[in-house]
Amino acid sequence: MRSIGKSFRKKDAMALVTGKPVYTGDMIDKNALVVKILHSPHANAVIEDIDISAAMKVTGIEAVYTYEDVPQNRFTMAGQTYPEPSPHDRLLLDRHVRFNGDAVAIVAGENVKAVDKALKLIKVKYKVLPAVLDFRSAKDNPILVHPEEDWEAMCPVGADNRRNLCAREEDGYGDIESVLQSCDVVLERTYHTKANSQAMMETFRTYTYLDTYGRLNILSSTQIVFHIRRIVAHALDIPKSKIRVVKPRIGGGFGAKQTCVTEIFPAFVTWKTGKSAYIEFDRQESQISGSPRHEMEMYVRIGAMKDGRIRGIDLYTLSNTGAYGEHGPTTVGLTGHKSIPLYHRYQEAYRFSYDVVYTNLQAAGAYRGYGATQGLFAIESIVNELAAHLKIDPVELRNMNLIQEGDVSRAYYSEPCNSCTLDRCLRSTAERIKWNEKYPSRDMGNGKIRSVGVAMAMQGSSISNCDVGGATIKLNDDGFYVLNVGAADMGTGSDTVLAQIASEVLECNYDNVVVFSADTDTSPYDSGSYASSTTYLTGKAVEQACIRLRESIQNIGAELLKCDVDVTEFDGEYVYCLEEEGEGVSLKDIATASMFNNGYETQFTSSARSSVSPPPYMTGMVEIELDKETGEVRVLGYEATVDCGTVINPNLARLQTEGGIAQGIGMALYEDITYDSLGGIRENSLIQYKIPTRQDVGRINVEFEASYEPTGPFGAKSIGEVVINTPSPAIVHAVYNATGAWIRELPVTPEKILKAFEDGQHI
Repeated sequence: MRSIGKSFRKKDAMALVTGKPVYTGDMIDKNALVVKILHSPHANAVIEDIDISAAMKVTGIEAVYTYEDVPQNRFTMAGQTYPEPSPHDRLLLDRHVRFNGDAVAIVAGENVKAVDKALKLIKVKYKVLPAVLDFRSAKDNPILVHPEEDWEAMCPVGADNRRNLCAREEDGYGDIESVLQSCDVVLERTYHTKANSQAMMETFRTYTYLDTYGRLNILSSTQIVFHIRRIVAHALDIPKSKIRVVKPRIGGGFGAKQTCVTEIFPAFVTWKTGKSAYIEFDRQESQISGSPRHEMEMYVRIGAMKDGRIRGIDLYTLSNTGAYGEHGPTTVGLTGHKSIPLYHRYQEAYRFSYDVVYTNLQAAGAYRGYGATQGLFAIESIVNELAAHLKIDPVELRNMNLIQEGDVSRAYYSEPCNSCTLDRCLRSTAERIKWNEKYPSRDMGNGKIRSVGVAMAMQGSSISNCDVGGATIKLNDDGFYVLNVGAADMGTGSDTVLAQIASEVLECNYDNVVVFSADTDTSPYDSGSYASSTTYLTGKAVEQACIRLRESIQNIGAELLKCDVDVTEFDGEYVYCLEEEGEGVSLKDIATASMFNNGYETQFTSSARSSVSPPPYMTGMVEIELDKETGEVRVLGYEATVDCGTVINPNLARLQTEGGIAQGIGMALYEDITYDSLGGIRENSLIQYKIPTRQDVGRINVEFEASYEPTGPFGAKSIGEVVINTPSPAIVHAVYNATGAWIRELPVTPEKILKAFEDGQHI
C-alpha cells in the first residue's frame, strides 16, 4: 500500500499549531453585530409580559426580538437526515419557556458592553408553572411539557406529546420469558447514567452575513452544514436557495455540534437587519443551554446457564430527552441494538423496549457513543455481575459468548457480521495488561487496593439505508488533485484520511491531494460528520470517484499515445502503452491536454450509501488503585484493542481511541450534572463540572487487531464513537473487584464508594 496504513501528518496540522486564523471566531467582520440570548430562569413558565423599551434605549443596541417577532414554524434543532425522526417541537422564540436556560429574547448590538447592559434591562413577567423534573415520573404526568396543538412528530416513532412521550418502541426475537424461566441463573439490575456535557474547547459559535446577491451566509462551527441549511430555512421560512452554510475548522464537537444550537439566532438577526452578526456562547451557556448526553435508566434481565452460556437478555431503557426532542427517538435505539448483539453465540431470545420522555430540564442531544455508551454500561456491567455470580473469569465468560465473524445477529438488525476480530481483541488486551496475574485484585498493604476491570463494545459505521457520503475529485494543472467533500473534519483528521484514500487509488503523493470540505454551495451532498460515517461512507465515495477519474486519465493518455485504452497502464505518474516501448505520457501532460479540445471528464462526483452498518469492536481493560480510607480511585493504566477494519492512519486512529478513553474515564469518575429545585444546572462551569486532565487518565495504550470489511474503503470501518464505550463498565468492574460492591449509578465518586464500605449495600 502506498498511503493506506501510513501515519501521515494531518492536513491542517501546521495551521493549527502556528495559530493561523482558521476557526469561526477568527473570521468575523469587526463591524458584526454582537448577538446574545436572554435565558429563562424558570423550568416551566409562560411569558405574560415582556418589556424591552429600556433595553432599546441603550446606546449601540440594534434590535431586541421576542416571541412576538419570530416566525411561528415549529422545527427541530437535531441535525438528522430528512424526514426528521425528532419531533418539530421548537419555535425560534416561544412564549412558553420549558427549561431553566431556554431562550426568551435575542439582543443584537454594536458591542458586548451594550448588549450585556440591554440584557439586564429587559423586564419579563412570568407565570411560573409546575415542572416535571424527575424523568421517572414524566410519562403520563398531568403536567405536560408540550401541550401545544401544533406539536408534530415527523416520523412514526411512538411519540405522543399528551403523554410526555418523545418516542417509544418494543423489539425482540423469541420468547424471552420462556427462555429466562429455563435458565439456571437470572439476574435483574437497574443502571443509571446521568447527562454529560461534551465540554469541547471551542464553545458554540456562528457568524452570519448577507453576500453581494442578498443570500444569507452562515459560517459556523458545525458538523452538519446541509442539515443546518434545511433547519434554518424552515425555522425562518425562507428558501433554501437563499442560504449558504460553510464550516471552518472546528475546535471540538463530539456530537454537540450535530445540533443547531446557535446558528438560528444570528441568522435571524442578519435576515431581519441586513447586517452581519456573531454569537458566541460562553462556557456557562454551553453548559446550561447546549445539547448534552441523554440521561438514561436501564432495567436489565440476563439469563444464563451455570456453565456461562448467555441465553437471553431483556433490556428496558427510560431516556430523558429534556424539554425538546432533539435526537431523542434515535439515541435510545443504540442502547440495545449496539450492546445486546455482543453476546450472540448462545442467544435464543432478546427483548428491547424503551420510552423517551419529555421533562422540564435542558434538552439533550448527540454525544459520542450516541446511546450505545449508556446501553453498554448496563449490559457490560450485568455481564460482569453474572461472571461474579457464576464464579467464572469475566474474560473467559465473554470469550465463550461473543459474536464472531460470519454470525447474523437479529439484535443487530439481522445484519451479517462480515468482519470481526473481537476474540483477538479480548485476548490481546488481556495479555498486555497481564490479566491472569492481576485479576481480581491485590492488597498493597498500605490501605490501597489495586484491581482490574474489563468491558467490550461495538458501535456502527454510518446509518444503514439512510446516510449518504459525497465526494468530488478533480484533476488540475500540473497533475495535482482537489478533493471536495461534504463531511466536516472536527479535528478528527478526516480530511487527512480521505486524502490518503484518494492518494491510494490514484497512486499519487499524499501532498498532491488538496482537500476542501463542508460548503453547501460547492461540496457534494453529505449527511454530515456523525454516526461514525466519514471514513466508512464518505471514504467509499472518495474511492469510487477516484476510480472513475483514474479511468478517464487513462482514456486521455490513450488518445495522446494513439493506442487503445485497453492496452494502457497508469502508475500514478505516467500512462503507458503496453504494446509499445517508451516513456509514456506524464500526468502533467495529460492534465494540460485535458484543457484543450478534450472530450473526457476530469472531475467526478460520487455518492455512497450502504445497506449495512458494519460494527467496529473494542476491548478495554483498566487497572485502578483504590484508597480504602478516602474512597479515591486512581486510574493507573488502560489497555485497549480496537477492530476498525483496515486502519487507514494508525496515528490518527490511536489518538481517536486515546481521546475517547479519556472522555469515558471522565464519565465514569468525574462528570456529574445535578439540578437545583428550579431545574437549574449547578455544574454550569468547568470549575464545578469536573473533566479529567492528563494526570487523571493514567497510561493509555492502544493497539489494533485489523479485520477486512468488504463494504468499506480498502476494508475500513469506523472508529470515532466505539472508543468511548468501555471505560465506565470496566472501571465499575474494577471497583467491585477492589471493594465487593457494585456501583450502578455514574459517576463513581469517593462518597459512593465509602457508603458502600460502610453499609455493605450495592449502589
